[in-house]
Amino acid sequence: MTDQSNPPSPPRGGASVGFMTELNPVEAAAVLYLRLWSEGDAGRARMRADFRMALGSDGGHRQHAAFCQLCELCVTHGRRPLMRHHLTCKCLGADESCFANFIASAAEGSREDAILIATLIVRADVAFGLADLAQQVGLAFRRMAPGHKDTQSYPLSTVLH
Repeated sequence: MTDQSNPPSPPRGGASVGFMTELNPVEAAAVLYLRLWSEGDAGRARMRADFRMALGSDGGHRQHAAFCQLCELCVTHGRRPLMRHHLTCKCLGADESCFANFIASAAEGSREDAILIATLIVRADVAFGLADLAQQVGLAFRRMAPGHKDTQSYPLSTVLH
């Protein structure tokens, strides 16, 4: 017998943890393109066009394929389905936040952090390869960002507050 007085709560991975506007360009691109990829053929076509426009025909094709492969690995080897919000939603879900941090960590060269985060998304034996793809895609997102510069700058201090 099930308890009907407490309906099941929505999956925690979909819980809103912030807003898209709080993300840096790499993180925002990761979430936006995850949402587009999840929309199926129409979303993937729009994503492909964005990649080609920003990175050229060859580069756009390669990075689009890499991102699609990354998403396929997350689906195929995921610990559970990644929850996402609607394409136009301003909220950021918990799983989307994790995915964005994963891509951003990899793009920054924080390989160990990226691998650790990857183990939250997929099985441990897939995490290393997923982190390599995330670095490739994250660097592409960085190049696609408005105002991108080829030089990397770091803050003088790592103290936040």
